[in-house]
Amino acid sequence: MKPAPRIVTIGETFSSTLALSADSVKSFAMLVNDMNPLHHDEAYAAQSRFGGLIASGTQPTAHFMALLATHFSTYAQPLGLEFDIKLKKAVHADDTLTITWRVRDAYWKASLNGDLTHLDGTVVNQRGDTMLTGTSTILVMPKPEASAPANGGAS
Repeated sequence: MKPAPRIVTIGETFSSTLALSADSVKSFAMLVNDMNPLHHDEAYAAQSRFGGLIASGTQPTAHFMALLATHFSTYAQPLGLEFDIKLKKAVHADDTLTITWRVRDAYWKASLNGDLTHLDGTVVNQRGDTMLTGTSTILVMPKPEASAPANGGAS
């Protein structure tokens, strides 16, 4: 019996760092239409339980999810299928976040032509506080071959 193809490596771990400025917190919240003054109004946020601007939950979550596509697209064709994300603590403007994912399990799914891949992830700030945790299921398919020009490259 021929062994199933393998695209991802079980146990593979990868990470990135994200520095959040007050300007990025404000502009990201505006971009996603999150009008909570905790993300825009410095005076309001300073009087809150957080003591300053905090990021919309959509901001670290978007970067958390995007790292999967960014990482796997360097050598394969990923497709996000499912995410379960827990927001543990507020992310403050000027936090530096380390986003890490680890491949927990993967198996070849012939009908989808790819590895059905299960991952665990965390987002930790510069103080070592866990800000987000999550799991994901993604499909990681072989990268399609670059198609040749229709005219065979002739000019």
